[in-house]
Amino acid sequence: SSSKGYLAMGRQAARLGGNTFAFFTRNPRGGAQKSLDEADAAALRGFLRENGFGTLVAHAPYTLNACGKDEAVRDFAHRAMEEDIARLEAALPGQYYNFHPGSHVGQGAAEGVRLISAQLNAILTPGMTTTVLLETMAGKGSEVGRTFEELAAILDKVQLNEKVAVCLDTCHVWDGGYDIVHDLDGVLAQFDRVIGLEKLKALHVNDSLNPCGAHKDRHAQIGEGHIGAAAFARIAQHPVLAGLPKILETPNDDAGWAREIAFFKAAAAGGAPQKPHGQAEG
Repeated sequence: SSSKGYLAMGRQAARLGGNTFAFFTRNPRGGAQKSLDEADAAALRGFLRENGFGTLVAHAPYTLNACGKDEAVRDFAHRAMEEDIARLEAALPGQYYNFHPGSHVGQGAAEGVRLISAQLNAILTPGMTTTVLLETMAGKGSEVGRTFEELAAILDKVQLNEKVAVCLDTCHVWDGGYDIVHDLDGVLAQFDRVIGLEKLKALHVNDSLNPCGAHKDRHAQIGEGHIGAAAFARIAQHPVLAGLPKILETPNDDAGWAREIAFFKAAAAGGAPQKPHGQAEG
């Protein structure tokens, strides 16, 4: 969370072995921004340069729903996104801003797509350095973004198309019915046909407590869910995914995240690493 302070977040990520990290732009349940500590932000920018960090993935609050049925909900979504992007431009230019597309709450997916793209068109500017990422969703309730086609429909309606892209959440796409365990190449080929792999800019790497197609969204530690360590090793080694920020949103403490980061680094280097939290898979 950004409540830790900018430089403290960078130091924590480096201590755990990472070279990118995610943070909430404000309380994940909503609320106002905290005042900007410009010296702290400048210290983090220097730390990122000195330590060879990649692009960061800021996360919008979960309460941001650009396609809500209630006008007050949509107004908060508009204001929060506008403020968050302005803050990133001032404090940490050139990073990613990830958000959940939202839930249409019975209005229908087509209306959800229209409202989300309209908000993006109202907020994005030609000079901005932040890239806004739509997150792939698990499809629970009336979530928009449960299929690559729904995300493509939003992206296609955004006028400043170069300012928007996608963050692929492994738990969400698995729960959404995309079999990344047995057919990772096929899922990526489908993403390429529908959206275009040039639009895939970041990953949330999370195991899932549910089987493929469950449409739930319950994250598990790497190797402790239905996706499994072997599939994550293939994700780490896949040439299409190399170099993309990979963000852990797994239920862990610092020691658990450090083990998972070490697992991904070992896998990316071509090794056959042990499960991060237990015995090797049979």
